[in-house]
Amino acid sequence: MPNLHFSVSFTTRDPRPGELHDKDYTFIGRDEFFAMIDRGEFVEWAEVHGALYGTSRKRIEDSLRKGIDILLDIDTQGAEQIRKAYKEGVYIFIIPPSMQILKQRLEQRMSDSKEQIDERLKRAVLEIKSYPLYDYVIINDKIDVAFKQLEAIVIAHKASTKTINPEWIEERFQ
Repeated sequence: MPNLHFSVSFTTRDPRPGELHDKDYTFIGRDEFFAMIDRGEFVEWAEVHGALYGTSRKRIEDSLRKGIDILLDIDTQGAEQIRKAYKEGVYIFIIPPSMQILKQRLEQRMSDSKEQIDERLKRAVLEIKSYPLYDYVIINDKIDVAFKQLEAIVIAHKASTKTINPEWIEERFQ
């Protein structure tokens, strides 16, 4: 999807194996993160599992000005903050097919301790209950199917009556 770009969040956590700076996340220290909060540089931020995560207001605004759609990978706290700033956004909740599969995926990642995984699973139960606040839900069972669903949502939204400019209609159909 050429016009859909992934938003790279800032975080204070250490990179996991294979993660790259400014590709997967922008990895920064806590002091720098708090300074960015004080300057109002985040459209949303939250502390999750002991690390801070935030979405740059400038990165979002720059992309939107260029007509680029943005895909955010954020938790429910962040989505609530984003929804206040961008009411016109399309909100999609992506969930695993079951808690057992989520547990397996977290374990296979081999980046968290058993205690951290248990904490993530407890939090997931609470977050999943907020799915009715979203416009769509994608069950991430098979990645190719989940991607096709995401693509269908983006395409359908672009054809929505909410996205057409009324001035364009007036100009052409008076």
